[in-house]
Amino acid sequence: MASFFSTEGSCRAERPAAGCDTWVALPDATEGGVVIFGKNSDRPVFDCQPLLFRPRKRWPSGARLRLEHREIPQVEVTYATLGSSPYWCWGYEEGINEYGVVIGNEAIFTKTFKEAAEAHKTGKGPSLGLLGMDLLRLGLERGKTAREALSVITSLLQKYGQFGSGIPLLDHARGGYDNSYLIADSKEAWILESAGIHWVARRITRGTDAISNEPSIRTKWDIASSDLVDYAIEKGWWPEDKRESFDFARAYINEERALQLTHIRAMRVRQLLEEEEGHLTLSWMMRIARDHFESTFLKGPYFDAALPDFQTIDMYVSPARFTWGNTASACITILPGSPDELPVFWWCATPPGNSCYVPFFVHGSKLPATVSRAGAFGKKVLAPDKAEEDSFSSKSYWWLLRDLLDRTKGAPIGSKVGYWETRNPIVRAKFDALEKEFQAEVPNVLKEAVKLRKGNQEAKAAKILDAYTQECVDRVAREASSLREQFE
Repeated sequence: MASFFSTEGSCRAERPAAGCDTWVALPDATEGGVVIFGKNSDRPVFDCQPLLFRPRKRWPSGARLRLEHREIPQVEVTYATLGSSPYWCWGYEEGINEYGVVIGNEAIFTKTFKEAAEAHKTGKGPSLGLLGMDLLRLGLERGKTAREALSVITSLLQKYGQFGSGIPLLDHARGGYDNSYLIADSKEAWILESAGIHWVARRITRGTDAISNEPSIRTKWDIASSDLVDYAIEKGWWPEDKRESFDFARAYINEERALQLTHIRAMRVRQLLEEEEGHLTLSWMMRIARDHFESTFLKGPYFDAALPDFQTIDMYVSPARFTWGNTASACITILPGSPDELPVFWWCATPPGNSCYVPFFVHGSKLPATVSRAGAFGKKVLAPDKAEEDSFSSKSYWWLLRDLLDRTKGAPIGSKVGYWETRNPIVRAKFDALEKEFQAEVPNVLKEAVKLRKGNQEAKAAKILDAYTQECVDRVAREASSLREQFE
């Protein structure tokens, strides 16, 4: 998703900026021959992002689904999903379903959205549609494979459109955007990029890939909406005499948006993937999520000026300047190739550089209550321009970690004096130790759960997974509370 920040000293003086990164490694690129998927979700600093579990459910005939901007028909059966959901939103920023399909989305800025936003300002804009986060969750609830999830998303996109704010407190013109997606299962991945109701998709079967907040599919793709090229030519965005060399990104990108930082972040993720390709592990994927351009290949005064700390892969509010964007959550998902094994959704609340990844399981039956709680505003589904800022609640796991981030920085907004350099290493030492313990323990937990499932004891297996996640969350919460007291 896009994050929004201001350097004017007030969060009401919004200026959109690119955030979010999503990446994937296919079995030939990983150490264990598994698919590993990563996503950092960047949102406004108050945009609490609880983790939700929704079990498989059968719906009555004629059931309707009410989303933020639209109401649509419900399907007969929705699959079990686990996903990270902004406090006002029905959909997910990243998530997984019971069939091992995982999806992350990105805000992209296109000519189609620019035209829609300009028309909206004059009262002649398009009807409100579905949010990218809603389409993501719908793809998970209705798709058994990455390809099926893609078909779900594109069908709904073409039927209902995607115009409307996706950022709390902002109207549809300022808070809206088009969407791209990275969709993966245990065999393949797809990059899906949309511009209004038009879309294009490219299949990935080997190696690694990454997307950020810009269209990335150029002249080669596998499937697309039927009018993708014709529409661009009709609008004058691509010359008729160059139809055969049509470039999607070049034709549809909004060139008025500054995307240098987005492009550099995408390059950085791809560089880090390539460094370990063939040997990629969970730990290296976590390292990518926490990247601050350490040992970067980008050198020189231009990049020193162009790469502020809030535009690194791991994005957090700097103590030296006001910003409106943080990495609100991050996930690293392991998708094993064997149907006898279970996927693990490693989820991290708030910026991973100051937080801890915890193993969650879509084949469990419930989540610890605290991880699904928002702050004082609560978890609701409503149009984001009708939402209020969420704020701290001691019952919310997300806000516990967010408060730790603020105390780690240890400086008021706008101050040039902070404690990050001394306090963050203390936080990292504690959470790194916990992550190593979790990684050592998970294989045995999975082994026990798989054995029970093979014996048709799914409910008992789910309880084991639930209990272990609860234990991990409790351990992180205790450590975070201790650190908060230390940094009082």
